[in-house]
Amino acid sequence: MEYKVLIVEDDPMVAMINEQYVNRHKAFRVVEKCKDGKGALAYLESNDVDLIILDVYMPLMDGFETLRQIRKNKKSVDIIMVTAANDRASLEEALHLGVVDYLVKPFTYDRFRIALEKYVSHLLALKDLDTLDQKNIDFIIERSHKKSEELYPKGIQEKTLQTVLYEMKKNPSAWMTGDEIAERIGLTGVTVRRYLNHLTEKGILLSEINYETGGRPCMRYKVK
Repeated sequence: MEYKVLIVEDDPMVAMINEQYVNRHKAFRVVEKCKDGKGALAYLESNDVDLIILDVYMPLMDGFETLRQIRKNKKSVDIIMVTAANDRASLEEALHLGVVDYLVKPFTYDRFRIALEKYVSHLLALKDLDTLDQKNIDFIIERSHKKSEELYPKGIQEKTLQTVLYEMKKNPSAWMTGDEIAERIGLTGVTVRRYLNHLTEKGILLSEINYETGGRPCMRYKVK
């Protein structure tokens, strides 16, 4: 099964990254990219897609108005919302409109992949069930509301992971130690190094041993 994806994003660079993220998952394929909500609605008039990666802040028509119009038109499509808006009102509005997931920029590929897998998991839970008993319903709802932190390895929380990665991306070409990052974001060096090692294992960061410290060698990291 291959799921068709529409990306709605006005920033060409972000749209390209989102497309690369989608296409890295073998079950998904990007079929179109639109720069704004009006373009997306026009495309949906004559094309069917399974999933939309929808930005919030766009010209002509923002993501929330686009999503409201999609629901009004009764289009059978699921939504993953991608946004810089991390306020409670925006999240509540997104949940009210029935999004599969809500990703706050900047996010890692791992977090994006989790959103895609949430979507697949939800569909598989409903597959071949003509009628639902309470046990089925409870299971589906529990899975759909599962916290993203539960999907990460033990000791890794999404919010802290995003904070560490965001700090690294401020100077993507610079090598930095765990202690340098820790001082900037107000966490302990031990905690930060755990996240840096996780990001390195996932291929997001590069790491090397720096012997030119004038003392004990240390690990340093930079964005891959």
